[in-house]
Amino acid sequence: MADLSDKAEHALQVTTASRKASPGLAGNPRAFTLWRLVQISFVSWIGYLAVLLIGRSLRWEVMGWENWEAARRDGKSIIYAFWHCEIFSATWFWRKRGIVVMTSQNFDGEYIARIIQKHGYGAARGSNSRGATQALREMIRVTRRGLDVAFTVDGPRGPRYVAKPGPVLLAKATGAAILCFHISALKTWMLLKSWDHTEIPRPFSPIVIFIAPPIFVDRVADKQELARKLTQVQTTLDELARRGEEWKKAL
Repeated sequence: MADLSDKAEHALQVTTASRKASPGLAGNPRAFTLWRLVQISFVSWIGYLAVLLIGRSLRWEVMGWENWEAARRDGKSIIYAFWHCEIFSATWFWRKRGIVVMTSQNFDGEYIARIIQKHGYGAARGSNSRGATQALREMIRVTRRGLDVAFTVDGPRGPRYVAKPGPVLLAKATGAAILCFHISALKTWMLLKSWDHTEIPRPFSPIVIFIAPPIFVDRVADKQELARKLTQVQTTLDELARRGEEWKKAL
């Protein structure tokens, strides 16, 4: 099976051709030692090749593509929201579309940023503490330029499966749609030593992506409304994860 349905693939090709080029990989203000830089380079190339080779073998099924189309119809950017553990599969599915992803300034964030850049993404540097405000400003800037952006909403260090407010704040500032999605593979390797239990699909595994209806945030939303929207993001992702488990049980 191809990566996407013919309809979805055609829509993405048309959209990609009409979008502006990716801003590329933003420089990391944090300095690394030479040995760390060697490690980052090695890991990033291994990661790039792993995503490339495994991604090509996966048998994709797409649920809710009409929701992506609905998010795109208003002519504004899309804010993709998903759990950190799905970053491997998500990198392959949404590749080569100039999507800008928020990554942390630490060692893990650096090699992740380099891996996703090789697959056609941009990166905005930030974290839950230092750099978070700067990265959000950068995400606002590129979103207003017409680029799509993505958040691992429980990253970069957890707690796992707990949504953070970044996508909601960005949606309020820009009017872009939040598009939650969840990816489930029938057979995976799970990295239990990682905080997020990163899931790597096994080659040739059936895999599904569930895409939820877009979530919009009013430009004049107050704190209570922002909290309600964050809860909506959380419950939407939880529901998609539940559907993913049901899908695996049905196979």
